[in-house]
Amino acid sequence: MPEDPLDGELLSAADIRALATALGVRPTKQRGQNFVIDANTVRRIVRAADIGEDDVVVEIGPGLGSLTLALLRTAGHVTAVEIDDTLAAALPATVAARLPERADRFALVHQDALRVTELPGPAPTALVANLPYNVAVPVLLHMLALFPGIRRGLVMVQSEVADRLAAPPGSKVYGVPSVKAAWYADVRRAGAIGRTVFWPAPNVDSGLVALTRREPPPTTASRAEVFAVVDAAFAQRRKTLRSALAGWAGSPAAAEAACTAAGVSPGARGEALSVEDFARIAEHRPA
Repeated sequence: MPEDPLDGELLSAADIRALATALGVRPTKQRGQNFVIDANTVRRIVRAADIGEDDVVVEIGPGLGSLTLALLRTAGHVTAVEIDDTLAAALPATVAARLPERADRFALVHQDALRVTELPGPAPTALVANLPYNVAVPVLLHMLALFPGIRRGLVMVQSEVADRLAAPPGSKVYGVPSVKAAWYADVRRAGAIGRTVFWPAPNVDSGLVALTRREPPPTTASRAEVFAVVDAAFAQRRKTLRSALAGWAGSPAAAEAACTAAGVSPGARGEALSVEDFARIAEHRPA
């Protein structure tokens, strides 16, 4: 494969280690920091995300900027959300040094992604991120809920989390993340990522998850009402809906009545239900 003349803009493994040393940065488990040190991987992510000049990308946890730079080469605008004080302070300078002609297309938000309520500049159309393992699902759901303009996404998460997010009803790993993600989007596995592309190398494998926004199920229940049923159903996932939803409905008999009215067997378990099934049950909660 011919060498990409723009590769010098991306961070090599040596660049990342040197930058970290200069900043006095050591990746921390507390924040789930595992920096991508392989340029081929970040190029692969940007290709798989199908990012173009019309896209406004929001990136969560940019770290030292390896994926950020790859995104900026292709996207119309990139907004990065970083909680770490040192990393947030350093990233604009890295962008300015490596991609000066595109620095005006970059914005940095120094904040906890779970506390973000608005973003500067144009509304995001895509989410692309190497999500910290310890907060991947709540961050993903928060961003999808808050920014409806995000039409698609590609996130790198722990392999088991990727499996859960993309699992269909009936799967052994189908659960709360699967159903809640399905409320917002069609979700699928989009590849595996080896451990050696990270620094430090994690003790788990990683996977790519692709999301394409879709309309939520047609329902008279609110998202919060539907999610309350989901949470109740999986809080005791070995129990049938008649038992698991008893607290939500007020009694086992009331839970049975709500399921029956929704056309769902009260003897089923949550893992067998689609997001549409949960929405119908939510509509029949006893007054």
